[in-house]
Order: sequence, then structure tokens, then C-alpha cells
Amino acid sequence: MKNGADFSDLRTRIISALALVFIGLALVWVGGDAFGVLLVIAAGLLGWETSRMHATPVLINYVFGLLLAALVLSAMFLPVLWTVVLAVLLLGAVFLGHKRPLAVLLSAVAITAGCYTLQILRSEFGIGWTLWLLVVVVASDVGGYFAGKMIGGPKILPRISPKKTWSGTVGGWVLAALVGFIAYSAGLGGAGIVLLSVLVAVAAQIGDLLESSMKRRSGIKDSSNLIPGHGGLWDRFDGTIGASCALGLVLALGGAGALGLV
Repeated sequence: MKNGADFSDLRTRIISALALVFIGLALVWVGGDAFGVLLVIAAGLLGWETSRMHATPVLINYVFGLLLAALVLSAMFLPVLWTVVLAVLLLGAVFLGHKRPLAVLLSAVAITAGCYTLQILRSEFGIGWTLWLLVVVVASDVGGYFAGKMIGGPKILPRISPKKTWSGTVGGWVLAALVGFIAYSAGLGGAGIVLLSVLVAVAAQIGDLLESSMKRRSGIKDSSNLIPGHGGLWDRFDGTIGASCALGLVLALGGAGALGLV
């Protein structure tokens, strides 16, 4: 074990994580509009955190969050025309008061695509596949946390995320592959789900690094203080957004059948 491994924040992280898991799993289980509303609320809060990392006027943060929540709501439940109108309004808000509009725009696209993919995954592919995705993201995070703490070693991108190590990254991949193998053994999908689990874990880790880069450029430690021990929603769900975007791309490219998702 690496000397000086610090687990002082583990208790707070576990309590917060359990609360999030309880709420999330309950609404994933219910599915339908309840799960959609959860995603809309999450999109709004993620939009608010994104804006406050890059905007000077405080009012813009709330406007941007509300517009992003409305866009995700429209994409899920309303006619296309409303989605187009809201997308134009959101695009205008991106360039209104934000110091780094490109980062804000890319974040908004990722949030919208990620939330929409989660909704499609739950409504069209079922609870099994939804839980698989969420468990892979958690496995990537847990594997990375413990492997990084216990083994340590060279950093990946110390200027962006000083705590991220190669040992943690590989640990996340290994645990994600194990989740994929268990899912395959349980008959959830074809053998391709093992590789897909690793790719989803990679996407989750990329999402984590990109969010860390945004925070570092903004000079802040956490995206907000909404979740004790984890910071903000971005700090907890950056991996989920990255993983959902990657899976959404797989679905859009027609890879669902080849990977055993259908």
C-alpha cells in the first residue's frame, strides 16, 4: 500500500453516495416521467454549475440552468419546434456573459446528449441496461479511487487533475470489465458488452478529466457545494455524462445490435 494513503474523506463520500444511489435507483426503477423529471432537474443544475464556472453576472447562471433544463425537457417530451426554439435561446445565452463560450457550449451539448441518452436507454432498452451503465461508471470511479490511493504511481495529467494516476485509471478499467463480464454472464448482452464496459469507463474518465480542466481554468476546486464530500453535480456526474454521450454515439451509429444491446 502506498505510504500516507488518506481515506479521511471516505465516510462523507460514502454517506452522500448512498443518498444519491437511493434516490437515483428509486427513480430508475420507476422509470417513465419520474426518471425524465430527475434528468431535467439534473440538467438544470449541471447547466447552472457550468455557467457559474464561466460567467460573471450571477443572473446568467440561473437563466442558463433554466434554459438547459427546458431544452432537455423539450427534447424528451415536446414537439421538435420547441426544441429548436430553446436551442437557439440557449445558444444566445452561451455568448451572453460567459468568458469561455466554447467550453460552455460543449458542456451544454454533452449534458443534453447525456441526459437524452439515459432517457432513451431506460425507456427503450429497459432497467437492466440503465443499471449496467450506471454501475460501470461507479465501478470506474471506485476502481480508480482505491487503486490510485493504494498503489499510487505516475500521474496522468498532473496539471489538470493532480490526483489522477495511471494505476487508478487501469484499476477503473479492470473493475468496469468485471462488471461487463458479470452482465454478460447474467445474459444481459453479447460478449461485446465486456469491451463496451471498458470503452464506457474510458469515456467516463475522459468526462472527469474535461470537468477537471474546466475547474482548473476557472480557478475553483469544486463545481459547487451541492453534495457533501463530492462537491457539485458535475464533480459526481461528469463520468456519467461522458459515458452516456459515448453510449449515445454507439446507438446513433447503429452499434446496438452488434454489441448485444438489442
